[in-house]
Amino acid sequence: MGLERTFAILKPETVERRLIGEVLRRIEEAGFKILALKLLRASREQAERLYEVHAGKPFYGELIDHITSGPIVPMVLEAENAVEKLRRLIGATDPAKAEPGTIRRDLGISITKNVIHAADSRESYEREHKIFFTPEEILNY
Repeated sequence: MGLERTFAILKPETVERRLIGEVLRRIEEAGFKILALKLLRASREQAERLYEVHAGKPFYGELIDHITSGPIVPMVLEAENAVEKLRRLIGATDPAKAEPGTIRRDLGISITKNVIHAADSRESYEREHKIFFTPEEILNY
C-alpha cells in the first residue's frame, strides 16, 4: 500500500492522566513516524470543525464539550497503511468492546473518554489535520 499519513488527537483525559508518553510509545513501537505534534487547548470552532460529521446527533454537544475541556495533543503520523493500522492499534470506540491489548481497551474510561481520536479514512485525515496544523508544521524526515 505504501506510506500514508493519518491524524490523531490524544484527548483531555489522556493528558490529565499523564498517559501521553505511554500512548506515544505504543504508536512508535507499532512503526509510526511522528511528523507533527503539539500540546494545545482546542477552541470551540476547532472542535466544531473536527466533529462536523456528527452535527445534529444526540452526542455532538458532549463531543465538543469534552474535546475543549482541557489540553489535547494533536499529531500527524506516517506509516504503511497508516489509517487502518492506527485504527487497529487503538481499538473500538467503546473501550469495553475493544480488543485486548488495544490502546482504548487498556487505557480508556468510556465511549467519550476513550483516550484517542483517530481519522477513520484518508479523507478524514485530509480534513482534520488542517484544523490543527499548517503545512510548514508537518515535517518530512
